[in-house]
Amino acid sequence: MAKILLIEDDVAFCKLLEKFLVKNNYEVTATFSAEEAKSQIKNTEFDLIITDLRLPNYNGIKLMSEIKSTHPNVPVLLMTGYSDVNTAVKAMKNGAADYISKPFNPEEVLLVIQNSLQMETHTNSDKVISEPKTDNKKNKKPTSKFVKGISKASQKLAEYIQLVSPTNMSVLIIGESGTGKEVIAKSIHQNSFRTNNNFIAVDCGSIPKELAASEFFGHVKGSFTGAINDKIGFFEAANRGTLFLDEIGNLSYENQIQLLRALQERKIKPVGSNKEIDVDIRIITATNEDLREAVKNGTFREDLYHRINEFSIHSPSLVDRDEDLMLFSDFFLEKSNQELNKKIIGLSAEVVTIFQNYRWPGNLRELQNCIKRATLLSQGDFIEKSALPTEFFQNENLDTSDLSLSQNEKEVIQEALAKTNNNKTEAAKLLKINRKTLYNKLKLYNIN
Repeated sequence: MAKILLIEDDVAFCKLLEKFLVKNNYEVTATFSAEEAKSQIKNTEFDLIITDLRLPNYNGIKLMSEIKSTHPNVPVLLMTGYSDVNTAVKAMKNGAADYISKPFNPEEVLLVIQNSLQMETHTNSDKVISEPKTDNKKNKKPTSKFVKGISKASQKLAEYIQLVSPTNMSVLIIGESGTGKEVIAKSIHQNSFRTNNNFIAVDCGSIPKELAASEFFGHVKGSFTGAINDKIGFFEAANRGTLFLDEIGNLSYENQIQLLRALQERKIKPVGSNKEIDVDIRIITATNEDLREAVKNGTFREDLYHRINEFSIHSPSLVDRDEDLMLFSDFFLEKSNQELNKKIIGLSAEVVTIFQNYRWPGNLRELQNCIKRATLLSQGDFIEKSALPTEFFQNENLDTSDLSLSQNEKEVIQEALAKTNNNKTEAAKLLKINRKTLYNKLKLYNIN
């Protein structure tokens, strides 16, 4: 199976092309920047490299030249819009194997790839006798529950997880509802020395005040009405592992005192028992509240706050990681395909635009639910607008009403770039559109 490196900063298009090539029996590694591609090339041998001509902060032709200088026998294909075809043709004189113009014709793409790979075989035919490429690995890559994004917020999150995981520090994860705080906690556990032991997740908001001690520390038979058997609590179940307490701000003041004592002494006493049990656990907590404000108001103990907050991590909202939207969409689509036994390839161009202009108040949870529902309803190869829920469009219409630019769109964009000293992030905020929409328009109007 031929290995292809794909370099394309348009995440939605990149993932779509990746799925198309995988479906046609190619092993594909998708990257979204020149730096990421260079890192992959250092660690992996590829049979073919496909790169977009225009990359953020980099030139596709320059990247091609750098690749050819170190890997002269690896064919490089350039992807380009019609306005850059002349440039691509010139690039072929400097080493490019061929070019593919956008929008793509699927049959043309496969033909160009096949021809380029055959050229590679012929080039090396006097060195070795060419044999069909085979790979015993399955086409499908293992699904990772933690998606490493490419946005600055995601990169910072991944950096913090990597730093704190090997330690035994208590971690407080702060973020809006639906941002994946439990996934972050699991990732910390999986990257720690406790990974081979239990990860116990507890929703503090669902535990009645009267039963909290029994749930956390267990009880012995007959200790209270209804205690018909001995019970192991969350602390003992998580011994030598990790205990994740979600929405910890919902615990009553009395339960906070019990929790604090257990964390300080690392000993628990089941309800109705005189025997103390030593526990070795790591505590990770999460909240969507401002616990510092709760401490000021007297509803959350300050000593407990400092005990659980040896290291804090912000779980970014989906708006803060808009560059990762298509990565998460692709992840949830793959997951939905597996769960529902479907074979949806991707999102239609119209749905991609809708997704990029939506505010996602429910964050990743809303995105996952939306894609799962749409996957179930979709009958063709792609998720179409008709598969999205009606309330989704009501919110979309409300949230995107201010996104339209004036008729002289190119001039407005250029003015925004001038006012922000060509800072594209600030320009996007000024124009009230997301960065991906701005990058697409820069390509459309050929603005550098």
